Amino acid sequence: MRIGARFPENGIPTARVFSSQWCRCLETARLLGLGPIQELPVLNSFFRRYERRDTQTKELREWLAAQDFDAPMVLVTHQVNISALTGTYLAEGTLVVIRRTGDGEISVVGVIDAD
Repeated sequence: MRIGARFPENGIPTARVFSSQWCRCLETARLLGLGPIQELPVLNSFFRRYERRDTQTKELREWLAAQDFDAPMVLVTHQVNISALTGTYLAEGTLVVIRRTGDGEISVVGVIDAD
């Protein structure tokens, strides 16, 4: 998988990997080859339950605020979740790199095209 190859090429041979429980996301997470995958329900798509958008995004922000970022972390999720969290619309196979700021907020560092 091209995306998975980008990590070790850039000095990241392993990462903490969290994934939506949806089959396609779990498959993508496995193909990255970065380590064990932990299913994280808050990463599941709310596309068909859009009323969950604000609540689920808040829950994800709270989860992220409680995480240790000493090691690389990869979240495999859905476009609607990414857009709600970052305000960024990504094409399939594109990565968004985020950083947690000192006050616990999320900031977009950049976008990486897998090709």
